[in-house]
Amino acid sequence: MALLTGVKKQRSMKNKINNKIIEGTFGKMKRVKDFLPRPSELVMKEPVKKITITLDTKSLDFFKEEAERLNTSYQRMIRNLLNEYTQRMKTQDIHPTR
Repeated sequence: MALLTGVKKQRSMKNKINNKIIEGTFGKMKRVKDFLPRPSELVMKEPVKKITITLDTKSLDFFKEEAERLNTSYQRMIRNLLNEYTQRMKTQDIHPTR
């Protein structure tokens, strides 16, 4: 009758979720910490500066084609590539002593 009236059946809280392994519909499961960032962490924190840059046509075409295929901005892809390069170079000794 509950289905006909739209009223949901009351469920007990005896299977309360906690950090322990629990038996569920899909077998044994373990609750994991939420790994998604908060909305405030999604906002660009790094200051950006607009520049003008001259690129080879082949390079620019590559980024534009990939950006279209991935449904993103080619400028964002280039910026992310430069950021990744910068981070890697900071962790390496790019000026070894002679």
